[in-house]
Amino acid sequence: MPPFEFSERLKQLPPYLFREIDRMKEEVKTRGVDIIDLGVGDPDLPTPQFIIKRLQEAAQDPSTHRYPSYSGMDDFRVEVARWYQHRFGVELDPKREVVTLIGSKEGLAHMPLAFNNPGDLNLITSPAYPVYHIGTLFAGAQSYFLPLLKENNFLPDLSQIPAEVARQAKMLFFNYPNNPTAAVADQEFFRQVTDFCQAYQIIAVHDAAYTELAYDGFRPPSFLETPGAKQIGIEFHSLSKTFNMTGWRLGFAVGNAELVEGLGLVKSNIDSGVFNAIQWAGITALNSDQALVAERESCRIYQQRRDILVQGLQKLGYTVDLPKATFYVWLTVPPGFTSAQFTSYLLEQAGIVTTPGNGFGAPGEGYVRLALTVDQARIEEALTRLAKLS
Repeated sequence: MPPFEFSERLKQLPPYLFREIDRMKEEVKTRGVDIIDLGVGDPDLPTPQFIIKRLQEAAQDPSTHRYPSYSGMDDFRVEVARWYQHRFGVELDPKREVVTLIGSKEGLAHMPLAFNNPGDLNLITSPAYPVYHIGTLFAGAQSYFLPLLKENNFLPDLSQIPAEVARQAKMLFFNYPNNPTAAVADQEFFRQVTDFCQAYQIIAVHDAAYTELAYDGFRPPSFLETPGAKQIGIEFHSLSKTFNMTGWRLGFAVGNAELVEGLGLVKSNIDSGVFNAIQWAGITALNSDQALVAERESCRIYQQRRDILVQGLQKLGYTVDLPKATFYVWLTVPPGFTSAQFTSYLLEQAGIVTTPGNGFGAPGEGYVRLALTVDQARIEEALTRLAKLS
């Protein structure tokens, strides 16, 4: 039998940037080294028990065992709209402006299939969550990357986009609070995005997965709070980080009715929706006492971890800022190292796993991302190991 050949779209994919890290990690493990993994953006804290209990109850109901609605249960979409009104002051029509997702990742990946034609151009901030670029490639479109630089507070400088590029652009993908840089955006930046997208008739695609992981009293805004944003925008959210539900795969997209409809049409032809019992659990989560979100135990724990890690790194002479949101720390690599070299050095010499910044895009060179998804004792152990390298 002749060898099977991947499709051209798969051949276009950038190489799996973390494959070498995985290989090195396994190699270090075989030597008996105790690995501290600060590379994974996956909460180590469990889903709250009251959410698990609601899933168990709903799973016992035979009515949840049938095919769900493609766009999501009416009750779930109503609860999403209620939550958006309560949290952001944004009014949504649950029937036309909300669609349920199997986690926000699949929605972001499918968005280009709904609105891109082959040869189209999307604007994508970089470094970034890789799915924005991957979804663009799968739709036959091209990516024009907008660098996120420290001197601009890791916000894209829209004024530097050439007019001919802006006129070609179909979508703008952006994400605040940001993965991987942990940067945050304010209403003034969102106003600039709205004005820019309206001027060039560009679809604004905002990934808001980390708005509920914030510290020191900071409350990240929704892009849709900006006057006029709903005319050109769609926002993606998830219960994954907010309620420690990454494995449950439950999210939603909200915003302009035509954009929501287009995404829903793609999904109705590709997937069969989210298990209704999970949606009932999601309703319980969204309808819970929001102190469990803004001031809940997990945010308090992440803030403690953040303070210990950042202060410890600064004492050791590393250049790093205190993030206001997300559970990531964006660390400048020491002189003499590239991102990949420093990642390799930490793994080989200290058994600490980090993610090289250039794995999220070329402008991420010179940084590594650390995740606050291990307990306090492991963070303190990581700092002890780093001190021995100094």
